[in-house]
Amino acid sequence: MRYNLRHLRVFLAVVETGSVTRAAEICCVSQPAVTQAISKIEKMLGYPLFTRSTHGLFVNDEGKLLAVRARRAFAYLDPALTELASRLKVTATSAQLEALVAVRELENFTLAARQLGVAQPTVHRAVSQLEREAARPLFERTSYGMVATRLAQNLAQATRLAFAELQQAEADLAEARAEEAGVIVVGAMPLSRSSILPSVIASFREKRPKLPIKIVEGVYAELLGGLRRGELDFLIGAMRNPLPIDDVEQETLFKDTVVIVAGKNHPLVGKSPVSIDDLASYPWVVATSGTPIRTHFEALFQGHLPRPTSVIESSSLILMRELLDRSDHLGFISGGQASAEIERGLMASLPFDLAHTSRPIGLTTRKGWLPTAAQAAFLDDVRTEAKTKTSHGS
Repeated sequence: MRYNLRHLRVFLAVVETGSVTRAAEICCVSQPAVTQAISKIEKMLGYPLFTRSTHGLFVNDEGKLLAVRARRAFAYLDPALTELASRLKVTATSAQLEALVAVRELENFTLAARQLGVAQPTVHRAVSQLEREAARPLFERTSYGMVATRLAQNLAQATRLAFAELQQAEADLAEARAEEAGVIVVGAMPLSRSSILPSVIASFREKRPKLPIKIVEGVYAELLGGLRRGELDFLIGAMRNPLPIDDVEQETLFKDTVVIVAGKNHPLVGKSPVSIDDLASYPWVVATSGTPIRTHFEALFQGHLPRPTSVIESSSLILMRELLDRSDHLGFISGGQASAEIERGLMASLPFDLAHTSRPIGLTTRKGWLPTAAQAAFLDDVRTEAKTKTSHGS
């Protein structure tokens, strides 16, 4: 659903003043234009946002919900628009901003047009209109493509977050009418995919059987980028200390410790104690460089000779499990991630003390993020599942 930004500004003015006349004065438009803007938003949504009486317009519950999200959207958008040119607050349209974001992401007008499902000249014209209003270029043509200027990058980021708020508005409004809308998009790091999300999704599905849920997998840096752009609602997995950026925040759910695992027929299974020399003599499957678990793995053999000479990098639990079953490889992995495989006898945990690798597992969200009712319910299920793991010592 694409909102007309000018209509939304008029809508907010009516909400704040309770008067068509005052809203017209604030927005520098005629009274009929105010009435028409409100009417168009209500027609798009399919229900009224105000109670009308001889004493004026009074925003109803649905209108209040939309107002909250619209204010949050403009709180992201307006500083970036003003930094370019104050007039853009009046003239910039949703279509122009969508074109800007697409060109910023794909660095090519043709690819941006294809993504948006419009003709290439339409995208070029939309960006050119923004540039004329700003009286400056927004992109630099290079041998690699169209590279956004700093101000264009700021505006593209603000646009993503503003539009994410307006998408949240659709879910809020549907909730108020006992309907379902929107989607929950979770950035899932490896542990959460095997240890937390299956139980949470099953529990959530009993309460909301139809609401779409999208699980996005990837490395931390990619997921963090998606979160900051408003493409993901939250991340679940290993927390970072210190945080790499200051516009997100973390909430600890429980602690997790690394374990060393082997196939059930591995020569070290059943041996106690297992020494560092024993471990160094076998090939390994470990997480990729730069991850917290890989850092612990490197520290384990720091200063020890010989070091493991055969290392396979992978974040795939399935690959690790199958390779351990077919060979003498050892795995270095989150205890929570491997718990189900160990309980089912598909892997064995070796008796080697790694208590020092304890690390917090939790949620990462954008600062100031306001979840919808469905998102909040999903997070409640996540926290409940985390308490279960804490009580079981996971």
